[in-house]
Amino acid sequence: MEIIISSNSSKPIYEQITSQIKAMIMNGELQTGDPIPSMRSLAKSIHVSVITVQKAYEDLQRDGYIETTVGRGSFVAAQSKDFMREELQRKVEQYLELAAETARSGGIPLAKLTELLTIFYTEEE
Repeated sequence: MEIIISSNSSKPIYEQITSQIKAMIMNGELQTGDPIPSMRSLAKSIHVSVITVQKAYEDLQRDGYIETTVGRGSFVAAQSKDFMREELQRKVEQYLELAAETARSGGIPLAKLTELLTIFYTEEE
């Protein structure tokens, strides 16, 4: 499992870890039951504090992406992809609602907002 941390990102390191592991689960790179590296092992491999990785794992566990068992380690949870996709869609809807409200109050027409969304969605990272 390869996690890449960017020092140029405005995202905190634990969020970078969380979002990359979520993406690996959502795209099928990590399957139900697959082991996740120990906190200490991952922290060492990406050169961050164990506390940072612990925060990421706590978030992943809270959101239902991983399960942690004392003495066994952490594994990809048996949550359905439909459930996870629904959670992701709910989060996107919150951002889009905020964008729509902001655009509407600023007098930005729907066509321009749609154009901007299309650019952001199709833009390579």
